[in-house]
Amino acid sequence: MRIAIFSDTYDPQVNGVARTLKRLTDHMEARGVEFELFVPELGNDSRTYPNIHQHTSFPFFFYPECRTAIANPRKIEKRLREFSPDLIHLATPLTMGLYGLHAAKKLGIPMAASYHTHFDRYLDYYKMSWISPFLWKYMKWFHAECEKIFVPSIETMLHLEEQGLSNLSIWTRGVDCSMFTPSKRMLQTREKYKIQKKYLILFAGRLAPEKDLDTLISTIKGLSPSIRDEVHWMIAGNGPCYQEVQKKLQGESVTMTGYLNSKELSELYASSDLFVFPSPTETFGNVVLEAAASGIPAVVADQGGVTGIIKNHFNGLICPARSSTGFVEAVEFLITNEEARERMGRNAREFAENQSWERIFDGLLNEYEEIIEAPKDIRKHA
Repeated sequence: MRIAIFSDTYDPQVNGVARTLKRLTDHMEARGVEFELFVPELGNDSRTYPNIHQHTSFPFFFYPECRTAIANPRKIEKRLREFSPDLIHLATPLTMGLYGLHAAKKLGIPMAASYHTHFDRYLDYYKMSWISPFLWKYMKWFHAECEKIFVPSIETMLHLEEQGLSNLSIWTRGVDCSMFTPSKRMLQTREKYKIQKKYLILFAGRLAPEKDLDTLISTIKGLSPSIRDEVHWMIAGNGPCYQEVQKKLQGESVTMTGYLNSKELSELYASSDLFVFPSPTETFGNVVLEAAASGIPAVVADQGGVTGIIKNHFNGLICPARSSTGFVEAVEFLITNEEARERMGRNAREFAENQSWERIFDGLLNEYEEIIEAPKDIRKHA
C-alpha cells in the first residue's frame, strides 16, 4: 500500500494536526506502508527527507500554524506518477490540500480527507462570522469527491452531517500512556516553578482567541478568596494572545511557561491536581486526553470533541461553554472534594489506558485498504 499525504502543517510545527500526522507516518513506517508527504516548508528544520516534499510557504493569516504554500503542480504530478500512490489523503483543506485535490482528480487517484479544525467556530472569536456560509460552501466542494472524510469525534461527525457532508468515518485520537502517566508526579516539578500553594491547576494549549481565554481568565479571578489563597495556576503554551493573557493576569498566582516539550508537559500534568480547558472549538481535544492519562480530572466546556472524552462526574466536570460562573463552581467543587477529585482522576487514567494509538492507526490503515480495494465503478471520482 502506498499513500500520498497532503498537509499544510507537519512536524516540527507544534499543533494537534502536525503531531497526529507525525504519529501516523511513524506508524505507517513501522507497518511497512510506503508514504510520501507533500507539505509547506517545515519552519527552521533544515534536514531533508527523501519522502517529504517541502514547498515555499508563508503563514496563513487566519491560523499561523498552517502555512500557505506556493508549489508547482506539474512537479507534484510528476512525483505522484513516479510514486504511483494507491490513495491520496488530504489532511487539510488549505493550499497543499488543494494541490492534492487537483492532482488526484487529474491522475484518477482515489482520495480520502481528514477534518481536524472547526474553522467555522473560530470565526466568532475573530469577528468574522459573516464568512461562515462561504466557508461551508467551500468545505462541501473540497470534500465532494472524497471516498471518506475521517473525523476525530462523534460531535464533529454530527456537526458535519448538519452541514450536509457525508461519507464520514470516525478516526479518533489516542494517547501514549507511558509518556503521560501519574507516575511522573514529583515534588521537583513544584520546586522548579517555585510553587508554594497547596493546589496546582493546569491549562495547556495554544494561547489564541478560539481557546476561550476570557473564560479561563475570569475563572482564575473568580474563585472565592479562601480557595484563591490555596491555588496556583500554570498556563502552558504559546500563541498570539500570550502577552495579553500575561497582562490581564498580572498579580495573580499564575505561572506562564511558554511552549513545553512532551517530557516537560507530562511532568506538569502529573504534578497538577486539576486540568481546566474552556475551549468550545475542539474537534477532539488532545490535551484533555493527555491530562486524563496523567490521572487528573478535567473541567471542560459542553461543546466540541472534548465531550467525547469527559463524562460528567465520572472523569471530570462539564460546564456550559463560555460560562465562567460554571467553571468557577466546578473548580471549587473539585478543589474542596478530595474524594471526588481522586476518584475522577483514577477513572480518567482508566479511560485513557483504552485509547491506544496502535489500535487507532491500524483501524485507519484498514479503512485505507477498503477504499483502495473498492470497485472502481462505484468510486466517486471514477
